[in-house]
Amino acid sequence: MDRRTFLGQSLLAAAGGAAAYAVPSGLSRLGAAVHRYGPGRFDDYKALVMVFLNGGNDGFNTVVPLEGAHYERYAAARATLALPASALLPLQPLPGGGASDGARYGLQSALSDDDALGTTGLQRLFGNGAAAVLGNVGTLIRPTDKDAYLGNRVPLPPQLFSHFDQAQYWQISRDDDSRRLGWGGHIADLMTPLDSGAAVPMLISINAAATWARAAELDQYVLHQTGPMPMNPTDAEVRQAMQELVAPDLQAHAMERSYAGSYRRARDVGQSVAEALASVAPPSTPFPATGLGGALRMVAHAIAARNALGHRRQIYSVSLGGFDTHDDQLLEHPLLLSTLSQAMTAFYDATVELGIDRGVTAFTGSDFGRTLSSNGDGSDHGWGSHHFVVGGAVRGGRYYGRMPDLSVDGPDDGGQGRIIPTTSVDQYAATLARWFGVEEGDLDAILPNLRNFPTRDLGFLG
Repeated sequence: MDRRTFLGQSLLAAAGGAAAYAVPSGLSRLGAAVHRYGPGRFDDYKALVMVFLNGGNDGFNTVVPLEGAHYERYAAARATLALPASALLPLQPLPGGGASDGARYGLQSALSDDDALGTTGLQRLFGNGAAAVLGNVGTLIRPTDKDAYLGNRVPLPPQLFSHFDQAQYWQISRDDDSRRLGWGGHIADLMTPLDSGAAVPMLISINAAATWARAAELDQYVLHQTGPMPMNPTDAEVRQAMQELVAPDLQAHAMERSYAGSYRRARDVGQSVAEALASVAPPSTPFPATGLGGALRMVAHAIAARNALGHRRQIYSVSLGGFDTHDDQLLEHPLLLSTLSQAMTAFYDATVELGIDRGVTAFTGSDFGRTLSSNGDGSDHGWGSHHFVVGGAVRGGRYYGRMPDLSVDGPDDGGQGRIIPTTSVDQYAATLARWFGVEEGDLDAILPNLRNFPTRDLGFLG
């Protein structure tokens, strides 16, 4: 590695790996949190793991009606994108866990000659009660039906159907914060006093910084799926240049001092993470040789090292791209779902191996759903979508929320096949946060839109 390359990578590591989004502490808020979430508040371990599907997953070709009038409406709306019933794996609910509309649903199988597993893993987890389906989730400010939406009678999230804006809003779920902090970051800030002496951040993102994990009081640490990025160059000239660049008290400009401090913190945290990971073997559960598989394998290894990392609560972020399926959807989408299913299934199995499955909840998010209408070869930017929650504490084998009517121009179609969400991200997030240990009185501060919805707990975690 030459000098220029190393310095460039070091800049990214320092900026994205530690303190990239740190801002001055809110002392009054922190003081209040010490009282509620100080040391000894929890005697168990819990982790939230967000799997963000970049591009907008087509939830209505992920979880699909199996038969009868529900399937006929689906097929008519989807046209060239409609999947045959033979391509669906039944998601048989446990007693009392059926979908709100009484329909039977299946999971796109993603089966092919070179992909024998497909999505059978998620089907297995659903059948075993370790996975649940959340119906028609999306960004909302308040409950919204077709008449209110078309009549402009309700406030709406900013720039609906824009990738950047909706991916941001999904992970922030508020427009009153100029710092653009994520709701995962707000949760972590609240719990800062829990492990105030820990050398490793509560917030760990794999491969890239996540909006969801931006926090005010805490740094977000970016961990590569193969481990911490090396920050001690072997080349003597480069090492000397780096030492001079980040040496304490030698920087004349405030930005130089900030960078140097960030770099030193990233270097020190990376060393602590490396030592923690080296102290325990990763789970022996096999993971698929995919980017998402590698990312979740690293999360599983970090969870195995949870005692050495020093936290009772941890928040992890991983992502999978490619879901902006305007073209070739019938070819590309099954492979994406297979990648998702196999990685999330391996991750769950690893938590079982570690004996921590009831303390780890993984869940999906995405920019938005896709249009019911076909553009001929794919689907365009929609709104509502179905999501999965996986873990030992999940009340699985059940459907939560209201499944939408998939009729063309039906009561849930806001136009152009864009299905209006019937469950808000805030309700989804609040259910996860409550399980994680956030007290009821703190939920509205994290998720200010939550007060607009009558149901604050969707019930999928116990």
